[in-house]
Amino acid sequence: MATGTSFDSLKKQLPGLLRDLGDGTIQLPDFQRGWIWDDDHIRSLLASVSRSFPIGALMVLETGNPTVRFRPRPVEGLTLPSPQEPELLLLDGQQRLTSLFQSLLLGQPVQTRDARRKPIKRWYYVDMAKALDPEADREEAIVGFPEDRRLRNFRGEVQIDCSTPDLERANGYFPLSLVFDNAALFQWQQQFISSVPEAITERLATWTHLYQEIIERFQKYEVPVISLGKETPKEAVCLVFEKVNTGGVVLTVFELLTATYAAADYLLRDDWRAREQRLKVHKVLEGMQSDDFLQAVTLLASWDRRQNAPNADRAPGISCKRKDILDLDLEEYRRWAEPATRAFEQAARFVHTQNILTGRDLPYRTQLTPLAAILALLSDRAQTYGVKELLSRWYWCGVFGELYGGSIETRFARDLADVLGWIDGGPEPKTIVDASFSPGRLLTLRTRNSAAYKGLFALVLRDGCLDFRSGEPIEVAQFFDESVDIHHIFPKAWCVDKVDRSHMESFVNKTAIAARTNRIIGGNAPSVYLAKLQSAAGISTERMDETLRSHLVEPGSLRLDDFEAFFAQRSEDLLGRIEKAMGKPVLRDRDEAFDDSDLDDAYEAA
Repeated sequence: MATGTSFDSLKKQLPGLLRDLGDGTIQLPDFQRGWIWDDDHIRSLLASVSRSFPIGALMVLETGNPTVRFRPRPVEGLTLPSPQEPELLLLDGQQRLTSLFQSLLLGQPVQTRDARRKPIKRWYYVDMAKALDPEADREEAIVGFPEDRRLRNFRGEVQIDCSTPDLERANGYFPLSLVFDNAALFQWQQQFISSVPEAITERLATWTHLYQEIIERFQKYEVPVISLGKETPKEAVCLVFEKVNTGGVVLTVFELLTATYAAADYLLRDDWRAREQRLKVHKVLEGMQSDDFLQAVTLLASWDRRQNAPNADRAPGISCKRKDILDLDLEEYRRWAEPATRAFEQAARFVHTQNILTGRDLPYRTQLTPLAAILALLSDRAQTYGVKELLSRWYWCGVFGELYGGSIETRFARDLADVLGWIDGGPEPKTIVDASFSPGRLLTLRTRNSAAYKGLFALVLRDGCLDFRSGEPIEVAQFFDESVDIHHIFPKAWCVDKVDRSHMESFVNKTAIAARTNRIIGGNAPSVYLAKLQSAAGISTERMDETLRSHLVEPGSLRLDDFEAFFAQRSEDLLGRIEKAMGKPVLRDRDEAFDDSDLDDAYEAA
């Protein structure tokens, strides 16, 4: 390895590379996806090598670094007699090198796919006449034969039979599986030249031409190889892999850690699958991902490292960034995985108490990660009234401050330390200090794409709103599958030509309404649909007024179809709910100009 660099660039002969694959000297890291190339790709690759055209560089990683261990596996189609440690892991070039290995060295038909992605098996041959014709297309000279080595037409009739070496020679098709087998190649050559005694001179010339133009090019072909040194850190390996991955598939941190733990015979995927089944019993966790779980485990492990550092001044920080997850050793994972699992179950119960009932209604999936870490470390203290009130305030500040979108790993780590310290009598967490909600934001909250929109929905539910028709609490209606969703209070059909769209589509004009109730509402004016609902359900005016107020709707403005009065009153009441949840005032003393031009036109047709 050159001084000052972490990689070497060199050329290696193709036969040596393929033999290294065959004996396990080069293997794949377990996080590599499977080999997927089809027949057309393979034939094109073989044609390029036969003409000494470049096929791109390979990238390998030297093994031997105890901190960068990935479980290895041999290339597709190869079974090693016994597991062995490779010297190199192939990071880039799997599709190309596996295709060449299977077609040239494996000695078995290549299991690939046709253009319609149907599984097929192929032996690859060179049509000698076409290959030696300077006017012919070289790709057409590379032919894939079925497993029985007989080419058939669409009626199933055999057109070319290469099922024996004699038939191969008679038909002028050279098997590419012989290019690196010197003994078999020599025998095929001798038989080809001598099989027509009266034309030995011509056949010798043909063979010599074929050898020089095709076979020798395979035997002497060199491939550029970039070799990463064993000292290359794991994060760099992962980044490099993603950059060179021509399939454009992002490698998840879970897949990388799975491959790392597999080197120690620990099946992370199986462990996560069992935990995922436990967690997704809770509807609110239905969108949870493996990386969310790993972030929580890493937060807990890094917090533990910091607490137990011998020198407080040099204690490591709390963090759960990608690099930190990749550095999570197996023993730390084993220690903290179960506490994290129980904490996510607690987090699900916590948000349920806030009337967030499903993953669809969850303002931020990401906020559950620091919440779970906090709950894990609080243990039984999290069940006390005072602590739950503090956690609730922190949670809603995150939602209405809209602080958990984008890259938020740094906030996760700060939240863990800040909230635990706050509960122990320290200052307010930065998330609470940073959080603010502008009254003008109400006009832009139109769809579930916004965390604050879903937060308002949850607050209305949390404080006991009732179904317009049945008078039941909305949560009960949802439990019994009444298809409750967010719908307009002043229907869209009524609002058209009467109300500005920004007001019509704002959450201020929406609330939780059961589907059956919404069908009765239809496009009618509020004064009309309220009368219909009262008559159909036998609801008194007093009871209906109580129901409306449970949605922060003043009955008088609705019965008079007075949208402006309704909107002003409900806006103020919603801001009051937000203030109560956040535990801090919403600043109303600024005269904010509202610009509707940048709003998303794709608002939901509720």
